[in-house]
Amino acid sequence: MVLSVRPRRSVLYMPGSNERALEKAKTLAADTLILDLEDAVAPDAKATARAHVVSAVHAGGYGKRELIIRVNGLGTAWGKDDIMAAAGSGADGILLPKVEAAADIHSALGHMDGAGAPSAMALWCMMETPQAVLRADEIAAASDRIACFVMGTNDLVKDMRAQHTPMRLPMITALGLCMLAARAHDIAILDGVYNEFKDIDGFTAACRQGLEMGFDGKTLIHPGQVSPCNAVFSPSEEQVAFARKIADAFAEAEAAGKAVVVVDGRMIENLHVEQGRRLLAMAEAIADQAEAS
Repeated sequence: MVLSVRPRRSVLYMPGSNERALEKAKTLAADTLILDLEDAVAPDAKATARAHVVSAVHAGGYGKRELIIRVNGLGTAWGKDDIMAAAGSGADGILLPKVEAAADIHSALGHMDGAGAPSAMALWCMMETPQAVLRADEIAAASDRIACFVMGTNDLVKDMRAQHTPMRLPMITALGLCMLAARAHDIAILDGVYNEFKDIDGFTAACRQGLEMGFDGKTLIHPGQVSPCNAVFSPSEEQVAFARKIADAFAEAEAAGKAVVVVDGRMIENLHVEQGRRLLAMAEAIADQAEAS
């Protein structure tokens, strides 16, 4: 069985109004780039940023990096035009902010289809309000075009009147509910940003927490966060070696008609084999992407 997986360890926001940043992004080791038309762009620069981003995606040169355009919300003066432009840009997907219900998904998809977006273009959802969290399952089930949830933890903390803490205890419930909805509907989910971009130790600890919780990767605000993020979310050599050992032992057991597999004194079940195969597929995808960059 061959698994198809896509690395999304490091997902870097890039300001759409900064042409120099869009060019520099071609040299960064981020798995995914979010070309931002929303928070990173001033109101009087929205139209210019839209043109820059669409032009950059059309021009190419990003290798195998996944390209996602974050549009402005449909409740703003720019949202519909952003989606219409992004739909024909050739980007891999559109990230919709302030999603709070299935109706928001249907509205965005209507504009995408109206603009002739290819069927392969995905829709990503910012999960950044209490309403979004409480309706996470409804949102995840709204369309099979939804490929990823992106946690907007800064906005969530603000709306919850909570505080940013090293262990992120105020966020655990929200992160967990969105995680469950994402996994129930087989879509990816990315952890929120870490604001103190010069604090690499704190950032690395947050990455490890996200990995342990089950996130596919983390959204980033600075290129300096890419390398440590990739390191945390990449399978280690020891994990890859053990996954290969499990896969080989299971294949030998199947060929011999045995129902029980033991590897290094550990009883191996089908769930371990499935986890191992996915880890090996991810390691191969990461290596393939690195070679192409």
